[in-house]
Amino acid sequence: MLLAALALILAWPVPVLLGRARWVRRAPAAAMALWQSVALAGGLSLIGFPLLWGLTPFGDSVVEAAPAFIRALVEGSWIPLLAHDPWLPTRIAAATLALMLFAHLVLTLAVTAVRTVANRRRHRQMVELLAAPPSERSRLAEGVSGTPTRVLPHDVPLAYCLPGLTGSLTVLSRGLLDQLSEPEVAAVVAHERAHLRQRHDLLRLAFEAWHRAVAWLPTTAIAQRAVAGLTEMMADDAALAVHDRRDLVRAIVLTGEAGAPTSPAPAPSRAENVQGDGSVPLTLRLYRLLSPADPLPVAVRLAVVLAALCLAVFPLVLLL
Repeated sequence: MLLAALALILAWPVPVLLGRARWVRRAPAAAMALWQSVALAGGLSLIGFPLLWGLTPFGDSVVEAAPAFIRALVEGSWIPLLAHDPWLPTRIAAATLALMLFAHLVLTLAVTAVRTVANRRRHRQMVELLAAPPSERSRLAEGVSGTPTRVLPHDVPLAYCLPGLTGSLTVLSRGLLDQLSEPEVAAVVAHERAHLRQRHDLLRLAFEAWHRAVAWLPTTAIAQRAVAGLTEMMADDAALAVHDRRDLVRAIVLTGEAGAPTSPAPAPSRAENVQGDGSVPLTLRLYRLLSPADPLPVAVRLAVVLAALCLAVFPLVLLL
């Protein structure tokens, strides 16, 4: 019953409350760890409750009961157990459903990953085809980012990162290089570099797959938006660690005022740009940058991370 209660709590009230929490702006990395543990524990509980209930007649734990369950199905030895447990067919159905849900989650993650890699490969080929010849400004941006940089012949300020299996790419537009000063371009590139270095694409991929797999659960959309927003906050903080706040704010304002451009290349799956992807409203990002709140004390952040670790382990303890 503990797993059922945990699955119910993590499926609705916890994501809603965490999505509305204001403290996450003061500790986005700790909030990210908590979101990951909520998703992991929620998934384990959602699968574990019917699995554990279904395997009850075959053992005291999943490790012990699973082999006995398989043997009973193969040998037909579960039939005599009906005399002692009339719920046995329902238990078998519940355990089978849990295994099917697990397979569905894994398959959805794999399909999402394959599609994302394919989309990024096609987008990278299009960028390489349309990219303008290197210039002094583009070489400067490449030196700041530490990754290959391509400049698209587009007048609207645009910047995003394009992760890849064989190497990442930073994409800028000619309008960005023309309209922003060198410090502002450097701040933008640092923001994008943070996305690549901290592998925000993998975080977003996991929550996108979770949302696709159980789209009937509304809170998965809340989690997806919240995680996307936290990656923007973390990238902003990384840029602020080495660049002036005014340069980053001005860059965000200029690109935000430009609106959503019609890119000369198809938009990559989950591509980042300095304006974000709509997960965090532009006004909220600017408010956070212009009126920064003190970060949460280290002890509080450590407590949040510790709570996240305990939450992630708790379903495993119940299952094993």
